[in-house]
Amino acid sequence: MKSPTFYIKTFGCQQNWADSQRIASYYLARGFKQAKDLKSATEIVINTCMVRQSAEDKVTGFIRNIVKAKRHRPKVVLTGCMAGMVARDTSGKYLNTLRKRIPQVDEFLPLEEVGFNYPALRSDATHAWVPISNGCNNFCTYCVVPFTRGREVSRPFEDIINEIEELAKKGCREITLLGQNVNSFGSDLVKNTKAGYRLPSGRIVRPVMVKHLGKLRIPTLFPYLLEEVCKIEACPSKSGKAGRSGGIKTVKFISSNPWDFSDELIDVIAKNPKIDRNIHLPVQSGDDQILKKMNRWYRASEYLSLVKKIRKKIKDVQISTDIIVGFCGETEKQFQNTVKLTRAVNFAYAYIAKYSPRPNTAAAKALADDVPYIEKERRFHILDQLVNHKGTPRTAVH
Repeated sequence: MKSPTFYIKTFGCQQNWADSQRIASYYLARGFKQAKDLKSATEIVINTCMVRQSAEDKVTGFIRNIVKAKRHRPKVVLTGCMAGMVARDTSGKYLNTLRKRIPQVDEFLPLEEVGFNYPALRSDATHAWVPISNGCNNFCTYCVVPFTRGREVSRPFEDIINEIEELAKKGCREITLLGQNVNSFGSDLVKNTKAGYRLPSGRIVRPVMVKHLGKLRIPTLFPYLLEEVCKIEACPSKSGKAGRSGGIKTVKFISSNPWDFSDELIDVIAKNPKIDRNIHLPVQSGDDQILKKMNRWYRASEYLSLVKKIRKKIKDVQISTDIIVGFCGETEKQFQNTVKLTRAVNFAYAYIAKYSPRPNTAAAKALADDVPYIEKERRFHILDQLVNHKGTPRTAVH
């Protein structure tokens, strides 16, 4: 009897791609073999994204097409964010919606069943995505992540370091640390802020207490994690001796929230040349009223002050961002405030999205999606042209 085969199709962000690498190991451990292509798979696993309605539509179209195209119907397994929503929506409404839209799905696989117990099956020997946390506690009103991935859970500090050390031994030179909000990493690992936290090296550190709105918000270990990753230097050679040229050369991370970007984190980046000089810092809007509606915990002026502080301390830094246009009730004047902020910062690039309501979010429940789609399109193109298709250079905030 032939072994069953699987094929994984991934939609969405880098976190989803990293999840797919662990899902592959999960299937191999169950006796499956990896199919060479979609046509030869007996089981098709679709790792989904639902950050926008357009992302869900791509998944729906893909499932309908593969089932229609294959002579022998494969088993269709849905995982990722859409499966996460199914698992967490106790009302069952989202499951019923999916059953009607894509009845071809045979099984829903929550990522919790895979977890971090399976090693990532990576094809790139020199670069690796390394998840350091999963989920989010911030509940921005437009964002579905807390409902698809749940509350934020940090991976054990030692597990992350051990994984990266093993990667370095195998020749990996570039690491990207992943999380919905990487700079709040460790807030759930710290049991007693006064007693400190013992790092895997044995060093006891005082967790960084992030200040927000004049108050100490959360303890975080992320600056220390970055420091420890940067120390991973030596890679054993064939003779068993440490090679001078081995180890991690570049450390990247995504994504981070402005209100958790501490002075200590800025200092760690500034003094470690291994850390990539592109910082992704989602702003979402340049208007204070819209930011408040979004439950983003800063004003436009505070975001600009943070950018100035980062640029002052970190040489040659570039700032990239996420922006949503056409959020509920956004007026032309409010949109122009975003344009104004965008011009002031001079972002290296931006991921610009047209707002679409997401299930169970506060915005979908309480706010009207009242900006016409054609207007969202217009605003999208204005910002896309301004940021991603630059003409003459502009003066940035310094």
